[in-house]
Amino acid sequence: MIPKNRRPTHPGEMLKKNYLKPRRVTYRALALATGLSSKHWSNIVNGKARITPVTAMKLAAVFDTTPELWMNAQRNVDFFDAQQELTQWKPKKVFKMKGSVATK
Repeated sequence: MIPKNRRPTHPGEMLKKNYLKPRRVTYRALALATGLSSKHWSNIVNGKARITPVTAMKLAAVFDTTPELWMNAQRNVDFFDAQQELTQWKPKKVFKMKGSVATK
């Protein structure tokens, strides 16, 4: 569930707090294990880059988690940010179905 009163925890923060620090894994070590640069990992941890499906799969492999853990965390942040951006937006037109069954 996406919290409404605060931004969900960014997956980079989860990565740092729950995986890197407890295991004393450096960005360099993570870069060597995944083939992604230290700078890329730094950007993710600092919230400047997103978790992609490829990144999620690599994190899942090196930390014995699931890709869904990482993708769901990113999705929650993305949806929260979109909701914040669109709070005042209204569609110019709504296209409704006529009746309960779509017509051909």
